[in-house]
Amino acid sequence: MAGAVELDVAAPAQRTVAPLHFATVGSVDDGKSTLIGRLLHDSKSIFEDQLEHIEAVSKRRGSDYVDLALLTDGLRAEREQGITIDVAYRYFSTPHREFVIADCPGHVQYTRNMITGVSNAELAIVLVDARYGVVEQTRRHTLLASLLRVPELVVAINKMDLVEYSEARFNEIRDEFEAMAGLLDTPPGHLTFVPISALSGDNVVERSTAMSWYEGPTLLQHLETVDVAALADQAANVGVRVPVQYVIRPHRADYPDYRGYAGTVAAAELRVGAEVAVLPSGVTTRVAGIDTADGPVEVAQPGQAVTVLLADDVDVSRGDTIAAADDQPITQRDVVATLAWMDASAELALRRPYTLKQATRTVRAMVTDLHYRLDVERLGEPQKADTLAANDIGLASLRLTEPVVVDDYRRNRVTGSFVLIDEVTNQTVAAGLVRLD
Repeated sequence: MAGAVELDVAAPAQRTVAPLHFATVGSVDDGKSTLIGRLLHDSKSIFEDQLEHIEAVSKRRGSDYVDLALLTDGLRAEREQGITIDVAYRYFSTPHREFVIADCPGHVQYTRNMITGVSNAELAIVLVDARYGVVEQTRRHTLLASLLRVPELVVAINKMDLVEYSEARFNEIRDEFEAMAGLLDTPPGHLTFVPISALSGDNVVERSTAMSWYEGPTLLQHLETVDVAALADQAANVGVRVPVQYVIRPHRADYPDYRGYAGTVAAAELRVGAEVAVLPSGVTTRVAGIDTADGPVEVAQPGQAVTVLLADDVDVSRGDTIAAADDQPITQRDVVATLAWMDASAELALRRPYTLKQATRTVRAMVTDLHYRLDVERLGEPQKADTLAANDIGLASLRLTEPVVVDDYRRNRVTGSFVLIDEVTNQTVAAGLVRLD
C-alpha cells in the first residue's frame, strides 16, 4: 500500500465542532474541481500514489502544472473535456473538523446534478471567475441555492492571479454579487467573500502574500469555524418528524411482541415519552422506546436512523409519518410547489400522470396548473408560461391520488420536498419544494 502525504487526520476526540457538508457551485470553468483538489492537496489529505497519478496524467496531457482537478473529475469524459458532469463526493479532515464535499457540475446541461449535490448541503461555495464576474450560470446556481435554503453561502472569487490580485476587481464583483443576493432569500449575515487562486493556492489553505489588502480568513479557516449548530437552529422551530420506512416484526421467540417503526429522524429531537401523532391517520400515542444500531437511547437527533416503539398498538405502515402531536405537518392531496424541471427529453405536461415520491411515501400525481416560470436572468422574476423545459424553475399546483404529509420546505427540507418520476421511462423529471403560504 502506498504511503500517505503526511496525512493530517486528528483523532475524533480532538475535534470540537460538528462535521460540515458543503457543495461547490458556479459556472463551468470557474475552478470548482481545482479548488477541491487544492483543499485536499494543501490539507495533506491525499495519498502519494494519487499525487503521482495526477502528476503523470497532467504531464501526459501536456500541462505545465499539476492539474489538481483530476482528483475529483474521475469520469473519462470529464477528464477529456475538462468539465464536471456528475456530482463527485470527497471526504477529508483537519485537526478541527471533518468535511464532506459535493463537487457539482457547472455546465447548464447538468444543472439537475447540481440540485442533487446542493440539496443536503449546509454551506455552498459559489465560485466566480475574477475575469468575467457574475454570469448567467452564477445567477442560476445562486438562485437554486437560495430556493434550496442552503443556510450559508461563501463566494470564492477565483483566478485572482489572472487579474493581478486586484482589490478593485474583488470589490467590484463583491458589490455586484451583494446586489444580486439582496434580491434573493439569502439569510443576512450568512454571506462571505474570499479572494482566492485555486491553481496557485492563494487564500485557500495558506494566506496569500500577494493579497495583503485582504484581512479576512482563508477559505479553509472559514470552513473550519462556521457554526453548523447555528445553521441547524434556523430550522429548529419545527416539531419532530420521522417518516416511516419499514415496519419491523421479528416473529422470534425472544421478541414475540416486538413491533418497531424504522426511519430517519427528519427534524427536532425524538424523545422517549414524547406525545406523537401518526399521520395521515391522526392517531396519537407516546414513544415507548427508541432503538438504534448501538442499542436503546432516550433521545435521537435529526439525521439519526432509529426504530421507534409506540406505547399503543397503532396501524402504522411504510409512508406514514410519526410527528410531534403539538406541531403536526399538513396532510393534503392538493400541493403547491416550486418545480425544478430536470428532464432534457420532455417538457412538463399538464394533467399527465406522474409518480410523486415524498420522503418514504409514493403516490400518483398530476400538475394541474403552472402559475409562472422564474426568469433566471432577472433573478427569479415571474413570467407567464405554459410548460417547463430542462433547467426551468416554476411554481405549480399538483393534485395527488392520496394525501401526503408535508411541511413548507422553508421549515423542513425532508418533509417539504419531493421528486416527480415519469411513469413510462422511470426517470426523475423534476424536484419539488412545497409552498404552504
